[in-house]
Amino acid sequence: MSIEIRKATTTDTPFLAKMILQSARAGKKVSIYDLIFDGANDKEILKSLEKLTTTEAKNSCHYSNFLIASMDGQDVGTLCSYEPRISNKEAFCTSLKEIGVENSEESDYVEIMQECDFGLNTRTLVFDCMEELEGFLDVGVLKALMQKSLLTARLKGYRIAQTIVEIGSLETLLYYKKLGFKEVREIESELYKEKFGRSGLVLLAFEF
Repeated sequence: MSIEIRKATTTDTPFLAKMILQSARAGKKVSIYDLIFDGANDKEILKSLEKLTTTEAKNSCHYSNFLIASMDGQDVGTLCSYEPRISNKEAFCTSLKEIGVENSEESDYVEIMQECDFGLNTRTLVFDCMEELEGFLDVGVLKALMQKSLLTARLKGYRIAQTIVEIGSLETLLYYKKLGFKEVREIESELYKEKFGRSGLVLLAFEF
C-alpha cells in the first residue's frame, strides 16, 4: 500500500483535532488542552480544537501547518511544522480569544509554558504532532511525513529543525533520535510534573 502525503485543508479539521489531542495526551490522562478547556469533555475539547485549527491568527495548531498521510483513501497520520517567529505563544493566546476562551493568560497553561520556555530560535522550523493511527504503526507513515516536511523546509531555506518531547516519552524520543535529532537541552518543572505526571520537557534539534 502506497502512502500519499498532502497539505491539510479546512475540511480536515476533525482529523487534525483528533491527532492533536492524541499527541498532547501521549498516554497521559490529562493534556495541556484539558487545562486550557477546563471542565470540557473529550467531545467538547475536540470541537474547540477544530476551531483552533482555523483561527485568523496562525497558531501552531493551524491547519496550514499540517501535512496529512493517507493510505487507500484513509487518513492515517499527521505532522505539523511551524515557524516559531509566526506561530508563537502570543499567536496561540490570540487564537484562544478568537474561539471564546477568556483569561487564557491566567491559566496554568501560561505558567507552565513560562517555566518550560526554551526560547526557540526563530530561524529554525519546529516539528510537532507527529502521529499515526493505531493499526498503521511501523508501515512508514511517520518516515514519509518527515521526509516531505524536511524537503519543504529546505525549499524555504531552513537548515535546522527542532522538536520538544516530554521527559519519559521514551518511544517518541527514540524515534526522533533515529531520524537524526539530538538532545540540546532539558527543563524540569514541578508544576509540569504535578499536572501531567512527567518531570518536564526535552528540546531536540536536527541539522539537515
